[in-house]
Amino acid sequence: MPPYDPSAFPPFAVTVDLVVLTVRRHALCALVVRRGEPPFQGRWALPGGFVRADEDLAGAAARELVEETGLCVHDPGSQDSGGGAHLEQLATYGDPKRDPRMRVVSVAHLALSPDLPAPRAGGDANSARWAPVETLLNPEGGGREGEPSAHLAFDHAQILADGVERARSKIEYSSLATAFCPPEFTVGELRRVYEAVWGVALDPRNFHRKVTGTPGFLVPAGGTTTRQGGRPAQLFRAGGATLLNPPMLRPEV
Repeated sequence: MPPYDPSAFPPFAVTVDLVVLTVRRHALCALVVRRGEPPFQGRWALPGGFVRADEDLAGAAARELVEETGLCVHDPGSQDSGGGAHLEQLATYGDPKRDPRMRVVSVAHLALSPDLPAPRAGGDANSARWAPVETLLNPEGGGREGEPSAHLAFDHAQILADGVERARSKIEYSSLATAFCPPEFTVGELRRVYEAVWGVALDPRNFHRKVTGTPGFLVPAGGTTTRQGGRPAQLFRAGGATLLNPPMLRPEV
């Protein structure tokens, strides 16, 4: 068997792309940046960048998340339940023609966090903003004034669609929906997360019965709030359960 010759294989680069989702004004929104350099200069894209020679994929994704949003990754071992964003690997995209510069393989990551502030642009991006995912995934339909409505650069529309579907399906059987909530939240606030992510209206009484009756999903935080108006509502924290049994099945649309 001939010795391994690295020069016999064409070089290619590895990037990380981020599907950063949050709920703003009761809508599921994604972070997009307007590219400041070719290719696709001036087009909206998902935040991301090239993996450096001295970092692994998780480190590159965490670095890009900090650079693009100022968010740190949540440490599962931390006692601070509100200490950072949820970050997980989504999928790998390797179409040879996905980047006109050279062969580039992207490892996409999904990041979730509660109602996030206005983003800041970094790297080669000259502006950044939140946009409803429906506007980004259906560019022909347009959006509200001032929102992105152009096609996303590269294959980012597919990556975004995959990230949104991952979030929509995963909150059915896991406690991931609490990643969109502050450390202490009401059942009503959690319901609005499900409604925003799924794009449906849910019956408040039925939802309350399901989430409070699912073992390990929610635990009382020992207080109440009136921040949503009306009567004081009980505050909860995410429980220790990672899988929900029974699951919160998505309504048929």
